[in-house]
Formats: sequence, C-alpha cells, structure tokens
Amino acid sequence: MKKLTFIPLVLLVVFMTLLGGCSQPGGNTTSPVTTDREITVSAAMTLKDVMEELKDGYMQQHPEVKINLNLASSGALQRQIEEGAPVDLFISAGVKQMDALDDKGLIDKTTRMDLLRNDLVLITREDGPPIKEFRDLTSPEVKKISLGMPETAPVGMYAKETLVNLGLWDKLQPKLVPGKNVRQVLTYVETGAVDAGFVYRSDAMKGHGIRVALTVPDDLHKPIVYPAAILKNANDGETARSFLDYLTSPEAAAVFQKHGFKTGVSK
Repeated sequence: MKKLTFIPLVLLVVFMTLLGGCSQPGGNTTSPVTTDREITVSAAMTLKDVMEELKDGYMQQHPEVKINLNLASSGALQRQIEEGAPVDLFISAGVKQMDALDDKGLIDKTTRMDLLRNDLVLITREDGPPIKEFRDLTSPEVKKISLGMPETAPVGMYAKETLVNLGLWDKLQPKLVPGKNVRQVLTYVETGAVDAGFVYRSDAMKGHGIRVALTVPDDLHKPIVYPAAILKNANDGETARSFLDYLTSPEAAAVFQKHGFKTGVSK
C-alpha cells in the first residue's frame, strides 16, 4: 500500500515544480506573447523607394508589425482591389483610381486623404536632343517619346492631358511609346530607347544620365495628388490607421520631401 500512495505523491511534487517554473519571481506569471500584426499596403510604383524607407522606419518603431508592400501602376492596383485582393491601405498616384473604389464602396471614406503632390516633367538623356519648349517634340531630332499608359498609369493621363491642351497629342501619335508605369518610362529614357519621356519630378531625381528638359505648368493638367485610404475589408484596420498616421507625421514628411514629393495633407 505504501508503494501505491508514493507514486501519486511523486507526481504531485513534479506537477507543482513545473507549475512554479511558469511563474516569474514574486509569483507573477509570464506576460503572454504578443501576436505579430501584418498589413498589406498597395502603393503606386512611383512611391517605391520612399515607401521602402518609410516602411522600415515604422517597423523599427513597431517591431510587432510587418508591412508588405505591393507596388504597381495605380490602375493595376485598383483592379486587384476590385477583384478582392487582400489590401489594408491603398495609396494611388491619381484621384481617378481612388474615386472608382470609393464609388464601389470599397474604401473607408472617413480615412481618405490627399497625402502628397508632385510635378510632371519632361526628361531626356544628358546627351539627348535639345528641347527648349514643348513644340520641339515635333522636330525630326525627337524620334520617340515615352509616357505611361493613360488608361492605367496616372502619369500617362497627366502627360496626355498636357499634350492635348498644347495641341500636340494628334501630331505626336507616331512617336509615342507607352510604358506600363513611370519607372518603365524612366528606364526607356535612361537606356536611350526613346529620346524623351514624361515622368514625375520625384522619379527624375532617381534617374541616371538624364536631365529635366522642361517642367510642365500645373495649369496644363489636373492637380497631381496622391490620395490614400484604408480599405473597408482591411484585415487590420487599426494597424493600417496607425501606419497612415505615421505617413502624415513630420518625420515622414521629411522623408517624402527628400525623395522629391510635396507634402501637405488634405482630409
């Protein structure tokens, strides 16, 4: 009988020892492990470099958060969201794409804001043809001109609007080479595949062996704004809100300006 009572006693001692090992000194139990938080941010390709830097800055301050960046033309990102892609925050390079999502009830209207502004510029290679005014684009020296696809890339829409208002759109049709996004247009100019291209000033700052030939006056196209909004079906709207707040902070504004963007939030 003694042997039979001894075994449960041993098990009880082992159990109490293990239970004590789960406690901190002073009898406090360990804090529960914080669950990692993860959001997906779909942003226009022109924001690639600055968003990579800001993502890293935010994640250093919030190590429990992981931010996945999904970069493409604003039109492509719009279609992905309409087709049900899991996105928490959308930053477009044009109002048209955000308006389309708004009309379909896919964004949280209360979070929408105009986050950034930019300039449209015409670039050439440093050794490219001299262009002193936009009508020089019709000269024989300029054989190919690139711009983003107006249907999907806002940079292309602004460029088309500019050329239409200048009365040059129809005249330049044989020379136009479409790019799927602003970075492709920049590459075309850098490599000499085209003689000139329309890009944002922020992208021109990233170019190699190129120069800004002309800055497009603001009255030749609609205002270049970057609207941002949290999606209604966001997986983690709270974290998306926190990141969006960070993007409007003075710290983020300094980073945006360093990359050539104009700040000034409009809600």
